[in-house]
Amino acid sequence: MPKYVIERNIPGAGDLSPKDLQGISQKSCGVLSQLGTQIQWVQSYVTQDKIYCVYIAPNEEMVRQHAKEGGFPADSVCEVKTIIDPTTSEA
Repeated sequence: MPKYVIERNIPGAGDLSPKDLQGISQKSCGVLSQLGTQIQWVQSYVTQDKIYCVYIAPNEEMVRQHAKEGGFPADSVCEVKTIIDPTTSEA
């Protein structure tokens, strides 16, 4: 199943409290449970003004549907084509 990286522009995201982040996570999980098992939230990275999320889903439309139903921005949704890491350098 395809993996996606979602860029969410959220000014001040890095200043959100643990309680705020918990609320956002609960909202996201609630929407995911309504959408079914085809979409999964893997993890998110919070920077000062953005949140980058990794999702597994059958298509971009489902990722965008999650964002719309959750009230989250999805400024960019990009399908991951391959993953590399330091072991990629070992031939």
